[in-house]
Amino acid sequence: MYFSILSAALNGVEAVPVFVEADISDGMPSFTIVGSVSTQVREAQDRVRTALKNQGIFLPPKRITINLAPADIRKDGSRFDLPIAAVILAILAKIPPGSIEETMILGELRLDGRVNPVSGILPSVIAAKSGGLKKCIVPRDNYFEASAIKGIEVIGVASLEELTDYCCGRFSPETPVCNETAGKELQPDFSDIKGQEAVKRAALISAAGFHNLLLSGPPGSGKSMTANRIPGILPEMTEKEQQEVSVIYSVAGLLTPDMPVITHRPFRAPHHTLSPQALCGGGRIPGPGEITLAHRGVLFIDELPLMAAKNLEYLRGPLEDRKIRISRSGGACTFPADFLFVAAMNPCPCGFYPNTDRCTCTEKDIRSYYNRISQPILDRIDLRVDVPALKFSELKSKKTKEISSAILREKVAVAFEKQKERYKGLSFCFNSELPPALVDRYCVLTKSAGDLIRNAYEKQLLSARGYHRVLKLARTIADIEDSHEITEEHISEALCFKVK
Repeated sequence: MYFSILSAALNGVEAVPVFVEADISDGMPSFTIVGSVSTQVREAQDRVRTALKNQGIFLPPKRITINLAPADIRKDGSRFDLPIAAVILAILAKIPPGSIEETMILGELRLDGRVNPVSGILPSVIAAKSGGLKKCIVPRDNYFEASAIKGIEVIGVASLEELTDYCCGRFSPETPVCNETAGKELQPDFSDIKGQEAVKRAALISAAGFHNLLLSGPPGSGKSMTANRIPGILPEMTEKEQQEVSVIYSVAGLLTPDMPVITHRPFRAPHHTLSPQALCGGGRIPGPGEITLAHRGVLFIDELPLMAAKNLEYLRGPLEDRKIRISRSGGACTFPADFLFVAAMNPCPCGFYPNTDRCTCTEKDIRSYYNRISQPILDRIDLRVDVPALKFSELKSKKTKEISSAILREKVAVAFEKQKERYKGLSFCFNSELPPALVDRYCVLTKSAGDLIRNAYEKQLLSARGYHRVLKLARTIADIEDSHEITEEHISEALCFKVK
């Protein structure tokens, strides 16, 4: 007796349809799972056998073979428990085979028959819809995540008994109620930051054009506060971007019933001591790292010079290509990594240079500290701004009202609309993404602006990459100022932020 249903395996941030095939035949009693499976998948035989037994269903003393095809794709995790149980139930005539045709099934089984949630539901449902399937049966706790994809029926089951009753027409699953207020947090506001007008200006330009930003200043000057507030002024994510980010978080197992879809731009702030695998992703079966979890959002690294040199150099490729490819013996996966990079550092190891009354560092210490950041990394950072320590009078001043995130967000939105219209029909929408071949076309300079940047290049203040980044930065400044042409003032401001 043979039967087959559909499930899905994860390959990077994509799901690949997998046929779960079962055959029960005469022979020495056994339960075998084949098809390039991991230990977790192979253990499904014990979970499935026991879950069925606790539902009053006993497997016949025959040879049971489960094949997960295609066999050249590695299968991992516990997501195949429920489809394996379902295909066995269909062979044993416990459920009508027609009830699970054109259906994708995913879920982990507990020994008592309850169904646990699994990661990667969102890309699996996308694959099911793309393959023309009519419905998906998923764990109840994954229902809201799966139902984010329109155009395909989603059934959430909490136990093996519910799956059986649904297939036999004895049970109609209730739609769970989503707690819409859960997971919502109050966003920090730029009005909390006293003074620091140049820093806020740099944050505005960074957010408007998605330009990488480096903040340098003594401890307590507001570097981390600034970085934390940048996601709140970035343009709202489009539906496509929300789906891209939600798929990544689904694969990483970071979506919850209260937060089934990522609607706000991510903000990731890993410690500078993180491992290369945590930063870039990896593992025996590659999973997303911090740079992928920050996709379409902000990756903030504090104490940048203290980060391992190897990790810093790993950032070079993603900052340029906006993706990362991880190769393993079993295959290779490409993960998206289109993020806004924001970094912070002290002016010296002790943090108080050039205050000679407090700084205890030698010139050699300071030089060595700065040299930990290579020039190729600095070339990929568009804005570098000093964050000075606040004076007491500035800290306690009540004469001026600090600029709020709402005001900055409006300016960013205006600049973003200009970019979206300018790059309509192209594969990118931010000035920072403008390829070198199109820089001259979209960055129109006045004569004085052209003379200024030529002089800067000839004095070796800029590399070829730096030259293009200054032009793209000036393009964003011009968009904020509602100017079609890039003037000398725009180039001058861009050079002040770029050349330090």
